[in-house]
Amino acid sequence: MKRLLSTSRGKLVLSAMSLAILSGCASVSVEQNLDRVNEEAKSFTEGQLSLARTADERQQRAEATQKLLQTLLGQREAVQLALLNSPSLQALLAQGWAESADAAQIGRIANPIFSLERMVAGDELELGRALSFGLLDILTLPGRQGIATRRIEVAQLRLTGDVVDQVTRVRQAWVRAVAAQQSLQYARQVYDSAAASAELARRMQAIGNFNRLTRAREQAFYADAGTRLATATHQVTATREELVRLLGLDVQQAQMLKLPDRLPELPKQAVDPQTVGTFATRNRLDIRLAQTTLAASARAQGLNMVTSFTDIELTARRNTSTDNVAGERSVARGYEIDVRLPIFDWGGMQRDAMSARTLAAANQLDATVRSAGSSLRESYSAYRTAYDIARHSRDEVVPLRKVIAEENQLRYNGMIIGIFELLADARDQIATVMTAINSEQQFWLADAALQASLIGRPINTTLTAMPDAPAGGGAGH
Repeated sequence: MKRLLSTSRGKLVLSAMSLAILSGCASVSVEQNLDRVNEEAKSFTEGQLSLARTADERQQRAEATQKLLQTLLGQREAVQLALLNSPSLQALLAQGWAESADAAQIGRIANPIFSLERMVAGDELELGRALSFGLLDILTLPGRQGIATRRIEVAQLRLTGDVVDQVTRVRQAWVRAVAAQQSLQYARQVYDSAAASAELARRMQAIGNFNRLTRAREQAFYADAGTRLATATHQVTATREELVRLLGLDVQQAQMLKLPDRLPELPKQAVDPQTVGTFATRNRLDIRLAQTTLAASARAQGLNMVTSFTDIELTARRNTSTDNVAGERSVARGYEIDVRLPIFDWGGMQRDAMSARTLAAANQLDATVRSAGSSLRESYSAYRTAYDIARHSRDEVVPLRKVIAEENQLRYNGMIIGIFELLADARDQIATVMTAINSEQQFWLADAALQASLIGRPINTTLTAMPDAPAGGGAGH
């Protein structure tokens, strides 16, 4: 389809196209992404999340990392170290930037195509110039800008959630590493006690004061204590290396890593359930992500109703013909509209796919809203249960075991009980302390999980019980 246009009208069309193209430029920068994450997850990043893109920035981060490694690394410092030093976290930020840029690209119009044609026929020379635009791209620009905006927000929310997950893993890995160190100290004490008891039992059997069964019981406990010590030693290595990986430490940095000897003290009070409920209703990432995904799918479906049928291209032409013999020159101006005819493909499958995506997004939003409260209640239950158990162990069980140990020491001094009974009681006291350490570890793991659940990134909060060590064969003597 062709029609000649006046010069003024052609310029008007080109001006309108240029204005539409310029207004369709959607953009997003890495700074916008990082500012968004630091604002959304302030309690996790403390506003310190950044992406190192130059050698100077990487050098500054390396110096800050060395400074942190020269001190005991608390949980808060571990998170700071991960934000500074972790390559995996830096890769996450770069990937989030790429996803946001890809989303912004949807809201832009494809570049126009300029074509030049030169034809010679005898003494005639014809020059053809054409500038082509996707007319449907221009007409659907507002809709595609809306889709781009929603998808940029989806990418930023997803990045925020990934950062929260990473920080939560660092917090929990730090708890496990410190608790493993603390448990190893007491595992060594149990082993030393078992070794002394086994050696004494061997000597008692040698002089005829112990039978074979009693000596075997003490030897069996000694063997079991050795297994427990080996397991605890490996657990220290495993949990420490897990933390090293999450912090992104190299070999030299890993050797510098110094952790506290024990977990922090329990808070004086647990978080109130009303406070949890009030905080959780605001700015949950999972619900907002599902809502934004649904909005983007709905907009894309509306746009797809048009673009799946046809495509329209507008071409502005200017042809110059020169007759070298007659010395005449003529100029023809006009435009072309190319329309893709929906003969073989009416776009039904595309529309079905978009409808399915929108339906899936709507159901995902419904599922997220329904499960949000349930996951939060589970996380808070695990948190509160772990707090109550840890506090009960600290305030009731451990003090009672200490009283029992003191009384047994008096009974031993008065020769009412023997050395084996005293050693068995000491092992029971150590086992109680190890159980208390496990309870504190479960609380701090549940605390990190609750913080993640409050912001809308629920994780598994299963509580595990630590079995007591056997008392040994000498307890009955």
